[in-house]
Parts: sequence; structure tokens; C-alpha cells
Amino acid sequence: MSTPAVQFPPEPVPVDRPRAKVLIVDDDERNAFAATQALEALGQELVVARSGPEALRKLLTDDFAVILLDLHMPGMDGYETAALIRERRRTRDVPIVFLTAVFRDEGHIFKAYSAGAVDVVFKPVDPFILRSKVQVLVDLHIKRLELARELESRQRLLEEHARVQAEKLEAERSLQASLRRQQAIQRALPIVFYSRQADHPYAAVSVSDSMKGLTGFEAEDFIQNRKFGYGLVHPDDQAIVARAQAEARDAGAYTCEYRLRCADGSYKSVIDQGILSEDPDTGAAVVFGTLLDNTERRALEDAFRHARKMETVGQLTGGVAHDFNNLLTVILGNVDLIQRRCGDGFPFARQVKAVRQATERGAALTRQLLAFSRRQRLDPAAVDLNELVRDFSPLIRQAVGDAVSVSLELADAPAFVHIDPAQLESALLNLAVNARDAMEGAGGLTITVRADPTGAHGLVVRDTGPGMAPGVASRIFEPFFTTKDVGKGSGLGLSQVYGFVQQSGGEVTVVTAPGQGAAFEITLPAIAPPATTQAAPTAPSEEATGSEHILVVEDDPSVLALAVDTLESLGYRVTTARNAASALRRLKGGTAFEMLFSDVVMPGGVSGLDLARRARGANPGLKVLLTSGFIGEEAIDWADEYPMLDKPYDSPSLAAKVRSVLDA
Repeated sequence: MSTPAVQFPPEPVPVDRPRAKVLIVDDDERNAFAATQALEALGQELVVARSGPEALRKLLTDDFAVILLDLHMPGMDGYETAALIRERRRTRDVPIVFLTAVFRDEGHIFKAYSAGAVDVVFKPVDPFILRSKVQVLVDLHIKRLELARELESRQRLLEEHARVQAEKLEAERSLQASLRRQQAIQRALPIVFYSRQADHPYAAVSVSDSMKGLTGFEAEDFIQNRKFGYGLVHPDDQAIVARAQAEARDAGAYTCEYRLRCADGSYKSVIDQGILSEDPDTGAAVVFGTLLDNTERRALEDAFRHARKMETVGQLTGGVAHDFNNLLTVILGNVDLIQRRCGDGFPFARQVKAVRQATERGAALTRQLLAFSRRQRLDPAAVDLNELVRDFSPLIRQAVGDAVSVSLELADAPAFVHIDPAQLESALLNLAVNARDAMEGAGGLTITVRADPTGAHGLVVRDTGPGMAPGVASRIFEPFFTTKDVGKGSGLGLSQVYGFVQQSGGEVTVVTAPGQGAAFEITLPAIAPPATTQAAPTAPSEEATGSEHILVVEDDPSVLALAVDTLESLGYRVTTARNAASALRRLKGGTAFEMLFSDVVMPGGVSGLDLARRARGANPGLKVLLTSGFIGEEAIDWADEYPMLDKPYDSPSLAAKVRSVLDA
């Protein structure tokens, strides 16, 4: 009696372990069934093929862990099938186990191994032996798959690690580049970022590198010395800083402006803004803030305020000059009439002469006021600064005296500007005399001409005097401001220079410091050299008379009476009008006039200029002469349109000008 074979239950396949496919190739259905029954316990996927061609077809689409191949099959036997399996790259490494019931000799067994078999199993198949052999091959296949999967997983991990490392490296590079850009921006910006303690002496904790650009000191200087930063604050402004810190304690933020001393000893105006915070480690109060250089803006604001002040003073002085010139015209004209009619034997001739001299001095002061307010009438022409300075230098040397050496530094090229040469000479004389007085009559005076045809020509007057403090220099061009003793200066010389240069389209500045002298620089717009030089006009005769009919228009009764007396004494026929409307009515009447002599500034909304234009429109042959003691900046547009006679004028000047216009 035989002992029954022991049956082992199938081993469970781990869930995460891959299943293998086993291909059973046998033409005998009973043999295929027996092999299937023996291998079911492995828990793998079993696939049956009844012939070699069918097996090859299944190998085209599926991967197998092992192939059980019957050697003796009709048509295509196991040897041929194995050979074809080994020819394909995809299946050449799949282990083949030959099954045979016929070929048991060594020759066939050797041939089987030569065909690529890994083993030979004889039929009838022992299930235990077959299962053991297949199990080993399946395990090897599964191990190979798991190893491949593990290698693939490791490769993915390595690739992912490499990717993460590359991204990390790129992020670090980007962060470093961003930090470098931020540092570069901070260095380039005129802003200092800092943190410091909130309590006196407000020791710095961190300071950006831009501090060097602002103050010239290194950022470390502020960190290493607790009192360094506060010590740079101007003594007069330290109270401002203290109040700002107290404000930060209450409100949590502050803004203040103060002066900060730089490495070169100069002071810069800075705007300090900060917020109060807390040190996370110590709990101490700290301030995070910024410093902004406000020096240039402060200078521009000061310059703007100064310009507004000068403009306001100019408007005031211009208005005063207008009324004052009318008074001076009356005084000067009547004094002249008295002198002409009474002669030198008049008992009060000396007193009348003194009145005339005082009136002429008042007229000179008024001209200076008009020059400052930029309301004087100019007679500009093309002037070469080199030639003007060279020709005028003898008079300058005579004015400053022998104890002051005068040197000229002329430009290599012509420096042409469009300016009133007489007024420029007066400005040079004013600067030279002021320099002489500052040097107390002895020193050196240098006049420099700078030529720049593409921009502005320069004229610099530099002295070796004691210089001026900033507070004095900032007011030096104001009218009536003077550093001289009472009675030794009117304070209008430099204001006249300032107004004349401004009215001419230029600028005048002063560079000075105590103990370093003063340099006044006049810059004027450059023009191209003129094609021809204008000849100087010949002065008309002062005793000219005539008989023509003249319409005199003047709103001031005293000035009107003076003009009438003067013209009638010269033989002219005179008709008067107090305003433009009255004058137009007379011009439209039947009376013929050879000349219109009118004031420019008149009430009623119609100026003397408008009157002249309307009168000439109706009568193109009418001669026009205008007069005024106050002309605004708009006069630049019509300065050459009609002849002008400035107030105050005397009888000879009026007579000569009237005759000149009538004979033109």
C-alpha cells in the first residue's frame, strides 16, 4: 500500500510583491493540466500554449518568469521553439525548462542544454520537484524585478535629490544675487538704513553701507563707538533729536530734520524717520529708521524763498520808483526852467543848484531801484566780453586806486553776449569798488572771462579781501543791505547788479567764506558773433527847437504842466490829455498833430503803448515818443517799437529827444 503524497497549502503571495507569469507549452492537454495543477500552489499566473507558434505569439505581448517547454510536439518541436525564443532580444534571457517523456539519453539532454534550457524534467512529472524548480526560477525572476524596481526607485530618488539640490543651489544663488542687488541699491540710494537703541546716546546697532556716501564715515564707525552718531549732530540741533525720541516713545514713530557733520567738516541737512520696536532677545526698545539727505532740497527751498523775497522787494521798489520818478521829473524840470530863465545872477542860484544835485542823486538811486526790480529800460547789443573788459579796465584801475592790483584773464576765444554795454560796465564798476572797500583799499582784484559758445559765457570778479560769512553772503544782493558804515554806502550797488543780470537773462552768484575772499560770477547766454558792428548813435542837439503840434498825454498834473512849459518855451504848439481816452478823442478831431508824447503807465485800462498803436493805426505818419519812470518786464517785447525817454528828465533831454524823433 502506497503512502499518499503530502499536499502543502499554497503560500500566500505578499500584497506588495509582484506576481510572475509562467508559460506552459505542451500539445498534450493532460500533461498541461497536470503541470497546471502542480504549480497552482505557487500563487502565480499560469498561461498554457498548445504549440510552439502559439507560445511565440504569447511571448510577443507578455513577459514570463519561466517557460515550461515540451520537447516532443508535432509541427514545431521544443528545440525549434527554444531557438526562436533565444533569437528575440526580449525573450532570450527567459529561463526554459524542458519537459520530456521520450528523450532521456545523454545526447538529447546535452542537446537540450545547448538549446538554452536551464533544466530538464522528465515525465511523468513529480509535482513537488516541478514546483520546487519553478519556485526557484520564479523567485529569481521576482527578485530581479524587485531589484530592478528598487534600482529604479533609487535612481528616481537620486534624480529627485539631484533636482532638489540643484533647485536649492539655484535658490541660494538667486538669494545671494538678490542680496547683492539690494546692497547695491542701498549703496546707490541716498538713503541710510539703520537700527539703534531708543535711549540716549542712541547707540547704533546696524548701519547700511550708504552711510559712507552720505557722511564720508564708515558704517563701522557708528557701531563701534556708542556716542559717535549723536556726537555728529549739530549742537544746536541735538534738542530736536531728543524731542523726536520722546515723540517716538509716545506715538511709536517720529520724523525730524537736523544737521549732521560729515567727515570733511561740512554739515548736511538730513531727514530722520523711524519707528519704535522691541529687541526680541533682550526686550529693549530699539528704533528702525532711515536717513535721507535733504541738503539739496533745503538749498533749493532757501533759494526759492530768497527769490520770492527778492521778487516781492522788487515789486515794492519798482512801484515806489514810479511815483518817485514823477516827483523827480517835476523837481528837475522846474529847477532847470528856473536856471534857464533866471540865469547865473539869480540870488538863489546856489540853492537851486544844490536842489538840482540832490535831485540827480535821487534819480540815480531810483535807477538803481529799477535795475534791481528788473524794470529799467535796457539798450542791448552784441558785446564781446573780452573787448569790453579790456577797454573798461583803465577806468576800473583808476576807480580802485594804485594800492589794488588789477589783473585780467581773458578767454582765448570771443565771448559774445546780448547785453546793454553801459549797464554791464556799471555792474563791473560796482563790483570793483565793493571789492576795493572790502580789501580796505589794498589787495588784488582779478577779472576773468570764460568763453563757452555752447552754453553761457562767464565773467568772474575775484578779490583777496576778508570774505563773508554765510549769513552775510545770503543777503548781499538785497536792496539797502550793506556791511559798510552809515553814510558810506546806499546798499543798492549789488542789488543793481543782481537786477540788471537777471533782466538780461543771466545769473549772478557769489562764492565766499571768511578769510577766503569773494568771487562774484556773472553768467550770460552766449550768442553767435554778429556779422557787422553797429555804429554808436550820434547825440542830438540839446537846444533843438521847433514849431510842430504835439499832443502830450500825462496823468500826473505836475509832470504834465512841466512838459507843457518846456515844450512851449521851445516854440512847439501843445495840446494836452490826462488819459488815453481823452487823447484818442483829440486825435480823431480835426486838429492835426505831428507827434504824440505819452506816458506809458496810465489809469483807465489803456496804456501809452496801446494808445500809440491805435494812433499810428489811424495815422501812420504820426511820430511817437513814450516816457515812463516804471516799465515792467513786458517792455522787452516792445522796447524797440517806439522811442523812449526815461523819467526823470530835464528840459535839455526832453528838447533833444523830441527834436530827434521829429527829424527821424
